[in-house]
Amino acid sequence: MYQERASRLDGAVVWTRAVTAEATGPGPATDPYPVLPDGCMDLLWIGDRMLVAGPDTRAYVPEGIAGLHCAGVRFAPGTAPALLGVPAHELRDRRVELADLWSPADVRGISARLAAAEDPAVALEDVALRRAAGTPPPDPLLRAVVTGLNAGRTVAATADAVGLGARQLHRRSLDAFGYGPKTLARVLRLQRALAFVRSGEPFAAAALAAGCADQAHLARETRDLAGLTLGAYAALAKSETPQPSGSRTIA
Repeated sequence: MYQERASRLDGAVVWTRAVTAEATGPGPATDPYPVLPDGCMDLLWIGDRMLVAGPDTRAYVPEGIAGLHCAGVRFAPGTAPALLGVPAHELRDRRVELADLWSPADVRGISARLAAAEDPAVALEDVALRRAAGTPPPDPLLRAVVTGLNAGRTVAATADAVGLGARQLHRRSLDAFGYGPKTLARVLRLQRALAFVRSGEPFAAAALAAGCADQAHLARETRDLAGLTLGAYAALAKSETPQPSGSRTIA
C-alpha cells in the first residue's frame, strides 16, 4: 500500500510503501509497478539499505524488493543535487548506495537510527532536513526553468525568461536535472498528459491539453519514456491508488 504526504522540506514529498496482507499471503510476491520518469530524485530506505534514485529518462522496473517496507523522500526537480553533493547527471538512470556519495561511517549511523525508528519515513525526512540545513537553498532560477517548461513554454522561451543562453541553460540543466531542458520538457509534458489520462480524459483530449501535437504524438512519447502503450498505462493506473506524480510508486 502506497501513501505519501507533503514534506517539511520545501517542495519534497515523503512516501511509504507498506507490505499488505495480500502481499504476504500465499503465492510469490510481485515487485512494484514500473517507475516512470518525472524529473525527481529520491532518498530511499529499502529494507536495511539506503539508496539514491537518480533522474530517469526511461521507465525503471524495480526487482528483488517485493515484500519489503520502503520509505523515501522525493525531491522536486533540481533540488536534490546540492543536498546530495553530486551533479544530477552523474546519477541519471541509476540507483546507487548512499554510502557511495556520503561518508560510509555517517551512512551506517543513519541506517542504525532508521532501523530503530518507530517511523522510518519521519526519520528519513529528518535526515534530509538536517542535510538541507547545511547546504545552500535551491537556485530560484532552476525553479523558474521547471515552472516555465511545465507550463508548456518552449526551451528557447524559457531560456529567455530566465536570462540564460541556450548553452548555459543546457549546462545548468545537466547539473540540476540530470539531462537537458528538452528532455525535461518531454518528461514534464508526459506527466501532465498521464495525469489527464488518470482523471478519465480521452487520450486525444489528454494529448492536446498537455501540449502534444495529437494522440499519436502522446502514444509515441508514452512508449519511448514509459515503455508502455497508452492503453496499458490507463489499465495500470486503474489497478493502483493514483499518486500526484502518477509514477514513482517505488524506486
